[in-house]
Amino acid sequence: MTAWIYVAIIVASTVASDLLQSWEMKKQGETTGAGWLLKLLLTRLPLIGSIVFLAISFYAFLALLSVADLSFAVPATALSLVIETILARLLLKERVTPARWGGTILVAIGVLLLAQ
Repeated sequence: MTAWIYVAIIVASTVASDLLQSWEMKKQGETTGAGWLLKLLLTRLPLIGSIVFLAISFYAFLALLSVADLSFAVPATALSLVIETILARLLLKERVTPARWGGTILVAIGVLLLAQ
């Protein structure tokens, strides 16, 4: 049961990180130059939040590996792809192709099989 708690933390923090990063980058647009990018990273709260969530995800993944095998950890955390696809469509208004929906369904089925 502990492993699934780590999986939930990883999935939630990965989804939050990716959504914040995508939302901010779409709002900001194209960037030019390393100095400008560094200023952007240090002054935009969503990007800072994205980095924090990504760090949480990383450390939760390390903790998951201490209680579960890699053969469980990597497929289980793929659930973030399912949630990200749904939220990309609903929150970010992205167009999701039928092929991507099919892949998302296959990943969801794989995680369900892993949970058995």
